[in-house]
Amino acid sequence: MGQEIAATSFAPADFARFGQRLAEETELAARLWREGRFSEAGPVAGFELEAWLIDRGMAPAPHNQSFLAHVGDPLVVAELSRFNIEINGTPQPLAGNGLAAMEEELASTWARCVAVAHQDVDTAVAIGTLPTLRDGDLCLANMTPSNRYVALNREVMKARGGRPVEIEITPAEPGVPALVSRHVDVMLEAATTSFQLHWQVPAAQLGRALDASIVLSGLLLALSANSPFLFGRALWHETRIALFEQALGGREQAHRRVTFGTGYPGADPTALFAENLADYPALLPLCQDDPPERLAHLRLHNGTIWRWNRLLVGFDRDETPHLRIEQRVMPAGPTVRDMLANAAFFYGAAHQLAKAAPTLPFAAARANFYAAARHGIGAALDWPGGERRPVRQVLAQLLPVARAGLEDLGVAAGAIDRYLDVIEQRIASRRNGAAWQLAHYQRHGDLFRLTADYLEHQRSGMPVHEWPV
Repeated sequence: MGQEIAATSFAPADFARFGQRLAEETELAARLWREGRFSEAGPVAGFELEAWLIDRGMAPAPHNQSFLAHVGDPLVVAELSRFNIEINGTPQPLAGNGLAAMEEELASTWARCVAVAHQDVDTAVAIGTLPTLRDGDLCLANMTPSNRYVALNREVMKARGGRPVEIEITPAEPGVPALVSRHVDVMLEAATTSFQLHWQVPAAQLGRALDASIVLSGLLLALSANSPFLFGRALWHETRIALFEQALGGREQAHRRVTFGTGYPGADPTALFAENLADYPALLPLCQDDPPERLAHLRLHNGTIWRWNRLLVGFDRDETPHLRIEQRVMPAGPTVRDMLANAAFFYGAAHQLAKAAPTLPFAAARANFYAAARHGIGAALDWPGGERRPVRQVLAQLLPVARAGLEDLGVAAGAIDRYLDVIEQRIASRRNGAAWQLAHYQRHGDLFRLTADYLEHQRSGMPVHEWPV
């Protein structure tokens, strides 16, 4: 969950003090790793779901402040815009019925959120980017009132010398003009909502697990794509990727704060924190009184760098520090069952792949990621053991790998069947959320009807491969 801060502006001395504390904690994290002092607990799973509030006209509804007051749940919090919310899950052990417990908790919280949203004559929808979103909706008037967001906006724009953030996204379809948008704030980020998975494994396994998560990123994105429209234009199957990477600094950044990264972290994952220190100036230099062992400044700085596979610091119940993976590539939606099916595939496949070092070069993993963002389940990807081939073939090849991983993790047999059957049918039907949206728009040509029908199907709970067009 986003960490609130006390200040909205900072002096040069704040940056100097913060930088010193950050450097000390970065070295401390590396030493804790070398000394084997990070937790060996796991595997433990968790999630965050970002979602939209919309009105009866299928337009964004900027009412999250009254919504949150009514819902009264510390695990349901605000996001950058007044029309976005975030639902956090309780960490669950993967063995046994952990995945089923995640689904039950998310379904219950989601149903309560939908009911509470109705008090403002709104509803909630889980979708990567809202098809009816207009460029003008992304303005400071719709920013959630929060010191964190005010400060983030001020520091990003100050670093740009006040120059507008300009994005440019060239559609996947050749010959179609690029979409260009200019903003004098960071509100473009609010158009990108996701279903983020957390994965804590014993520290001894973390490097291989993080590498496996990176290798799987393109496959997960092709499987789950659900954001084909932005400002009325069909762009990429997962346009959210291109948008988020440019939203905080424009298309010309040297070091994008939203990034696929520079390589596999390898034997010492805390090298990512050293990279953070070296390559990314502090945005929120809030000095805190916590002891160095809490790594408070490292965690705050890390929270302003959005790697698609991000390493997070947390603490077990006994206060032992742990490192966990945040897999950020998948969009929100289409249904709770779809999202948990994606999670099951990820945890199972990543667990198995982590048993051996990846044989896919990092450059190929990166190229796979952007190919999947552009073309979704119709992409062609590189994979060890063969030439570039349709992603559906690779996904089908990995289904038994994911099943074996879930079995090895001790996941209940019924849950494995429930979730991987959804993945199998989605691959066979070639229909994920993006494919359904594009087919619907091709037939009906109406983004408002598309959103209304999407909402109706989401409420039914049917996996997206069963949705009629």
